Amino acid sequence: MALLEENKTLKVDKYRSFLHEEAVNENIVWRHGAAPVYDAVNKLFEQGRKKEWAKGSLEETVQNAIKSWEMELSHKPRLQDFRTINPYKFKLFVNGREGVSGEEALRLGSYNVLLKSSLPKELQYYKAEEESFESSHEVFKEALPRGFAWEVISVYSGPPIIAFKFRHWGYFEGPFKGHAPTGDMVEFYGLGTLKVDESLKVEDVEIYYDPSELFGGLLKGEPITNSDGLGCPLGH
Repeated sequence: MALLEENKTLKVDKYRSFLHEEAVNENIVWRHGAAPVYDAVNKLFEQGRKKEWAKGSLEETVQNAIKSWEMELSHKPRLQDFRTINPYKFKLFVNGREGVSGEEALRLGSYNVLLKSSLPKELQYYKAEEESFESSHEVFKEALPRGFAWEVISVYSGPPIIAFKFRHWGYFEGPFKGHAPTGDMVEFYGLGTLKVDESLKVEDVEIYYDPSELFGGLLKGEPITNSDGLGCPLGH
């Protein structure tokens, strides 16, 4: 789930192997007009990761595959341009909720799918139903300006059903939903499975995590008032 950076240069991204070749492919449609550049979040990842996997290892392969899938979900508006999934079978399941198809995930956005809550609205930290694809990305891009890094902590089984543990982190250096930034690191851990076909394209993704780990860090900031000279960027 890395935040968009300005596409200033064109070079190989060592964690998203086919991004370079697709950046110059005129048949690929990009959500923001050009392929994303991940220099800032790659730097955050390299400085803050807990694990550095051997090149070619199962852990590195799974980690890079998921980074590539997240890149496609965030930056490709057409399912036909995806290389990481089987578009006819793909489903994303989060915390045991009903599965979301590839088209639904593209419409809703990855943040809204992952952060949807069954709690009463007055108890929800983040109201996914009130956010669009674009607004959800802006919320986290502003709150975590250096990006939202992701890594594999462990892989428990290989294909066709890959089970893994992951970590997601960033630095709370911008406002979030009316809360002032603290500058602290926010992070959460989770578990997931990927079901892949014979071509190693993903058919199912299941993710399990506790959203309160993330929101506990983001809501620690003092409430922003108009007298602070700041305001919640989305009016919440």
